[in-house]
Amino acid sequence: QVQLVESGGGLMQAGGSLRLSCAASGGSLSTYVMGWFRQAPGKEREFVASIAWSGDYINYADSVKGRFTISRDNAETMGHLQMNSLKPEDTAVYYCATRDRFAATWQYWGQGTRVTVSS
Repeated sequence: QVQLVESGGGLMQAGGSLRLSCAASGGSLSTYVMGWFRQAPGKEREFVASIAWSGDYINYADSVKGRFTISRDNAETMGHLQMNSLKPEDTAVYYCATRDRFAATWQYWGQGTRVTVSS
């Protein structure tokens, strides 16, 4: 059973930066994909970015391209989301998720970490 724990959220002014981390444990993730999602108040959860744990196949939502960078460490146990040039509309609870690269749905989710961006 894969377990994911996010950290790094907090309060930041617009234009600032935050780095989220996702610690993974409980399984071999070499063939998995890691993703970040977010859910703003009153809105549905949306995709932010994803990366294969092998380090390739990186994708971003259009709303964060050029501002956010997804990465993972070589041990394939820690993923990160570097968020720069933050905007108030980035305010949300951010979730880390992972799935086997051939799976149709995201299989494992973290509890989420809250990011608040003030104007």
